[in-house]
Amino acid sequence: MSEPPGTTVSLAVAPPADAPSKTLTAQRVQPLRRPGRWIATLAVLVVVAQFVHGLATNSFYQWDRFGYWFLRPTILDGLVITLQVAALSAVLGLAGGILLALARLSGSPVLRAVSWTYVWALRSIPLIVVLIFLYNFSALYKTLSIGVPFGPAIFSFDESRLATDMAVAVVGLSLNEAAYAAEVVRGGILSVDQGQHEAASALGLPKRYQFRRIVFPQALRSITPNYVNQLIGLIKSTSLVFYVSLLDLFGSAQTMGSTYPGDIVPLLLVVTVWYLILTSVVSVIQFYVERHYARGATRSLPPTPFQQLRTGLTDLRARIRRETAL
Repeated sequence: MSEPPGTTVSLAVAPPADAPSKTLTAQRVQPLRRPGRWIATLAVLVVVAQFVHGLATNSFYQWDRFGYWFLRPTILDGLVITLQVAALSAVLGLAGGILLALARLSGSPVLRAVSWTYVWALRSIPLIVVLIFLYNFSALYKTLSIGVPFGPAIFSFDESRLATDMAVAVVGLSLNEAAYAAEVVRGGILSVDQGQHEAASALGLPKRYQFRRIVFPQALRSITPNYVNQLIGLIKSTSLVFYVSLLDLFGSAQTMGSTYPGDIVPLLLVVTVWYLILTSVVSVIQFYVERHYARGATRSLPPTPFQQLRTGLTDLRARIRRETAL
């Protein structure tokens, strides 16, 4: 039968049997199972739990005596001395390290040789030897003088009056710290791309301005983490000043341990906890200083610990909701 003119005929074609269905069903993606990771995590948690249980239940640690000694005035006085020695040595050591690094990178062969020799010598001699040598320095030079080289002295003073226990400790630690800080600063300066030096020179900037405003700020990004690690070592090295008769944190605990031999272990725990607190504070400061100098070098700043905690809690809530919904 023919269709009248102007009529449109539509043919319905059945889809093939193997054609994919347009209706998609939501399916949950199953994560890859990692049994090794769970076994390792469980083993670590068991070891940590046993360690914490041993700390809490072992009477040998005498936690009651730990609480008694933790804030005693003699311990806090030693802590103040430790902070003073560490702060002064860090500042003087970093200043000396910058000067030594600049001398090592200078064009003068004499400055390079003297700087290299100083770093080589102070990194080779143990710190305790340096401290004891300075403590007995007055036996070698009873008086020190300032005047014309190889000529008459204009001003002289008794070395034993200036060489107090605090001065010996600060000078010894600063001399040792400067040798290591010099290598840290030199490495940071060398890490700056050579193109930055060439661009600054092409602009006709003075050398001092190039170093102060262009090279050194970029070098700080590399210097900061390395020197903070060195600073943490410096804080621990202050325990050696006990051998030059300066009662720092460790020296105060050692003295109290001689008076109260039954409290040696809790006193050592007090020293340990205080050093953990000091190094933790320095580590937190290091994180924020690194984060500050990371601006302009990375697309996004690393999250702070509080931001990481907030993100972790948000992810945990979302996961719980997803689990309960299913």
